[in-house]
Amino acid sequence: MKPIASFTIDHLRLLPGIYVSRKDTFGESVITTFDLRMTRPNYEPVMNNAELHTIEHLAATFLRNHADYANKVIYFGPMGCRTGCYLLLAGDYESKDIVPLITEMFEFIRDFEGEIPGAAAINCGNYLDQNLDMAKYLANRYLTNILYQIKEENLIYPN
Repeated sequence: MKPIASFTIDHLRLLPGIYVSRKDTFGESVITTFDLRMTRPNYEPVMNNAELHTIEHLAATFLRNHADYANKVIYFGPMGCRTGCYLLLAGDYESKDIVPLITEMFEFIRDFEGEIPGAAAINCGNYLDQNLDMAKYLANRYLTNILYQIKEENLIYPN
């Protein structure tokens, strides 16, 4: 079997950042998949399910209500390895194009107060598995360590 693209990235050299994972075309439309890598694979602890679940709820709510991107969001969700999330947008984008959006999104998560959207039994299949405080901590860590000082090495996959 042919390996899928994401398994061909050298995860021993991969840093936290924002990466274009792939671009797919459907007719005349392009869908860009972004790898929002929040922790360094195989070097740092992975995120726990509860905080990653909270990040998913908050980020998806933010994105689907964003003035400029709401109608371009196809999917937002966690990676199985728990080192980051995937964002799929309709359109042909590069990593640098969405740095302001991702910064705004993680500021929203860091600053969020109140009830987590969709964190009720009627709305979510595992609504009790949430950790807002840790989600806010991880959002701030990503902002401070990566997004506010993003470099080329955090925008382009290592060779």
